Amino acid sequence: MSLFARNSLIALGVTVLIVGTVAYAVNYLDRQRIAEINTMQNRLSTDTLSLETQFALLENAPCKNISANTTLSQELSDLGDRLSFTESRLGSTDPQVLELKKSYALLEIRDYILTQKIGATCKVKPVVALYFYSNAGDCPDCDRAGYALSYLHQTYPNLRVYSFDYNLDLGALKTLIDVEKVKPEFPAFVIQGKNSYGFTSLADLEAAFPKGALATSTATSTATTKK
Repeated sequence: MSLFARNSLIALGVTVLIVGTVAYAVNYLDRQRIAEINTMQNRLSTDTLSLETQFALLENAPCKNISANTTLSQELSDLGDRLSFTESRLGSTDPQVLELKKSYALLEIRDYILTQKIGATCKVKPVVALYFYSNAGDCPDCDRAGYALSYLHQTYPNLRVYSFDYNLDLGALKTLIDVEKVKPEFPAFVIQGKNSYGFTSLADLEAAFPKGALATSTATSTATTKK
């Protein structure tokens, strides 16, 4: 066998080996991705059932038995953290991630409605912030705004933060946007019913809350990491 033929065979063998390795890696990553999505979907299904049951219980509970910072709020926060992790791994445009985000957004809206209802029925004023962000590349300050809200939620556990992808194709979310009259300017906030846009600093964001609204809350070591 000539030297040229031998080198050609070696080159062919190396090429086949590289192609095989790439194909195996792609297949392995696909299996991992599917397993991760399935795990998240199973958790979301279980958590959704649990949260829906808690909604029903809280809707009928006497005012004196409802605390300002329920386990429901923490469970929603934990679920949001898991979803954020999955989104960071698989990407914000992944079709299955988008479906998971829709399910979570519905839970957030349901909790927001329940919070407003309890506030009216029990004559209390919950501290609420709605946060709207965009993954379309038109919001360079959204990450900083999300981190700032996470810090405020960590510092003031009675603060309820609901974060939404403004461009998510979900009818209930579009209705919420219409009701709250939120413009597509990001980041967007609805703090105690008042709309504001843009992010400058943590201090300015904290100052957007009515005076004394956060002062009654106590510090906590539980972190929340939503976008």
